[in-house]
Amino acid sequence: MPVAFYIPAYLRPFTRENSRVELRQPADTVGAALERLWGLYPGVRDRIVTEQGELRPHVNVFVGEENIRFLQGFATELPDDCELSILPAVSGG
Repeated sequence: MPVAFYIPAYLRPFTRENSRVELRQPADTVGAALERLWGLYPGVRDRIVTEQGELRPHVNVFVGEENIRFLQGFATELPDDCELSILPAVSGG
């Protein structure tokens, strides 16, 4: 199943300025897709997960319109032809 990532502006320096990355190899879960993304662009990993391999608190990953925090996290299964979005949390006051 093809997977595409939407890459936000703050991560593009680590993806050779690509705003969209399509994986050539299929991935069954969010975790597997992220591992493949990190294989292509290792600098992205440390900006998405902590040293313990957990999703950073200020980063959200969506499968379509669903946040993986409210699904099964990295074990979330991917539907065919899906798009994952990596988005920084926004706060202010």
